[in-house]
Amino acid sequence: MHIPAAQYEQVLDPIGDSLVLSAILAALPLLLLFVMLGVFRLKAYQAGIISLVLSILLALFGWGMPLDQTLSATALGAFYAIFPILWILINALWIYNLTVATPWFDVLGRTIRSISDDLRILSILIAFCFGALLESLAGFGAPVAIAAAMLMAAGMKPLKSAIVALLANTAPVAFGAMAAPIIALNGVTGIPLHELSSMTGRQTPFIALVVPLILVFLVDGRRGVRQTWPVALVAGIVFGLAQFVASNFFVVELTDVVAAVATVIAVLAMLRVWQPKELIGMSGESMTDDAAAARGAAAEERAGERAEGTDTLTRTGGDGSTEPANGSASGGAAGSEGGTGPGGEDGPAAAEDRDRDNTRPPARSVWLSVAPYLIIIVVFSLAQIPPIKAWLTQVGGVTFHWPGLDVVNSSGDPVGAQNLRFDHLKATGTLLLISGILTMLLYRIAPAKGVRIYGETLKTLRWTIVTVCSVLALSFVMNLSGQTTTLGVALASAGGFFALLSPLLGWIGVALTGSDTSSNSLFGQLQVAAAEETGLSPTLMAAANSSAGVLGKMLSLQNLAIAAAAVGLNGVEGTLLRKLIGWSLGLLVLMTLLIWLQSTPVLGWMVP
Repeated sequence: MHIPAAQYEQVLDPIGDSLVLSAILAALPLLLLFVMLGVFRLKAYQAGIISLVLSILLALFGWGMPLDQTLSATALGAFYAIFPILWILINALWIYNLTVATPWFDVLGRTIRSISDDLRILSILIAFCFGALLESLAGFGAPVAIAAAMLMAAGMKPLKSAIVALLANTAPVAFGAMAAPIIALNGVTGIPLHELSSMTGRQTPFIALVVPLILVFLVDGRRGVRQTWPVALVAGIVFGLAQFVASNFFVVELTDVVAAVATVIAVLAMLRVWQPKELIGMSGESMTDDAAAARGAAAEERAGERAEGTDTLTRTGGDGSTEPANGSASGGAAGSEGGTGPGGEDGPAAAEDRDRDNTRPPARSVWLSVAPYLIIIVVFSLAQIPPIKAWLTQVGGVTFHWPGLDVVNSSGDPVGAQNLRFDHLKATGTLLLISGILTMLLYRIAPAKGVRIYGETLKTLRWTIVTVCSVLALSFVMNLSGQTTTLGVALASAGGFFALLSPLLGWIGVALTGSDTSSNSLFGQLQVAAAEETGLSPTLMAAANSSAGVLGKMLSLQNLAIAAAAVGLNGVEGTLLRKLIGWSLGLLVLMTLLIWLQSTPVLGWMVP
């Protein structure tokens, strides 16, 4: 239902009729947000609320947006934060908490460590490869939340898990969620989809090439790069090459699927013939191959001793949930099975043995431990089958005009952000909820326990919910009032230097909205118009918005909040920002250099 409102027309230069002065004021909410987080170290929700208030004041008194429409824009942003973004995070974290509530989480850790007991290699396999697969199917914050949880299951410390998961979620983003960012770019620019996917596929592979090297550096510093650069380089080359081939010669929607699967196969094949000189385990200690083998043999012997006399693989717990058989459970579950005191089998020494155990569990236990993530992949894959996808789109969604808004841009055209597509059935969060219910059925978790865990998840995320709602409200107020457009037009007026500023515009868009799709919808046409005025390739500049934009995702406050919540460290968003901003800006410089060279005869041959 469209409630009539007095039409509001965006003005590009409302402050003293000066585009430059208006752009400086438009940038203030974003600058304030990052300064409060990175310098003054305020809590994320406090920084988000203060920046939102500033953007509302600028919209009212600077850009002249009516009060009712300003408040309506704020409400629209908060609603969009809840659905789809927080809907994804809540259900993804609920699935993780369901697994933690059963001993299968410990079995998952052993399964992951049985592939490799080296956290540097696991960061590539989990955060880079599996995260890319999740990005291709789901997008938004799901890959960061799930990859961070799996890294913790493998034994990585919470803060480092969050940092690694955030930085890894870069190269796949442009083709994430079944290429939604590229499809959105095609929709707003009119440039053929194949041209955009081909151009983007000639930019993001260069990011993929260096990301695995950065990941092993984050995990283990220079030693990590020195000892594991061969596998990191193989992962980067294979992912980048597969991304290029799929986006240029295959189906754009499956680009990340192809790249992720190819990289997993390449890394696992390499590990059969090559291993790093030392292994870096959970506590950061290094071991030679001989020491690792000795430890593995000892773990196998302990596992064999625990398994003696065990006739069944699984048992049913007192609450009806399935659990691994004796020796697979840990923590309280193990202790309840006849564990003894400090000197007994389940004392501190045995607990340490379990933490270090990297023996592969029985095949059925392996499948059950990874079942929640397999369920997620199957559910999302089924949702992409054309007939099912068409049915979900038709029955499971509705498009409507947000009440209380009537906004047109400076050309008199309606602003698209005031129309909302509400996909209640095909939404990523809904599919994750279905996956969680299936996980409960598989693990035989009682409904009352599942609901209780869901409530605990909501309680854990309470401040994250406030943070994400305030930041998305900030984004929508800036977009609908015209502040973001003013900032973009000011950058686009740089003439021949626009090739250097175009990537920055995409980076700002994703840092603000947390979504490459949203950034492309916001700035895609602006990039094309600026390119045509300056004699640059519209295809190149449109793709640059997406390729460079992915590097801002690790700094967007909603993604920082998602990562912090996923590892149970609420309030560390500022710490994550300080740890990641240097990497984000450094990668942005590299991408900017590549795009500038592609705008010149040096690499101009790469533009389709």
